[in-house]
Amino acid sequence: MVKLKLVRTGRKRVYTYRIVVAEAKSKINGKYIDLLGHYNPSSTPKEIVLDLVKYDAWVKKGAQPTTTVASLAKRMAIKK
Repeated sequence: MVKLKLVRTGRKRVYTYRIVVAEAKSKINGKYIDLLGHYNPSSTPKEIVLDLVKYDAWVKKGAQPTTTVASLAKRMAIKK
């Protein structure tokens, strides 16, 4: 099963996240299929960059977003 999930990057206590498409059983920081964007909760205001066209295409193909990724996508859709 393919999932849309967050991969943590950055340094200690200043984390950023990549929004990626990966196998559900893959390691958290393992290989991923596609990069959809990134999320930086440390900046003010919080920075979300997400390619909604790619996101919708992967969801139509059957990829399941995690609850956090789904809420970030919902926030991005409301902004635009």
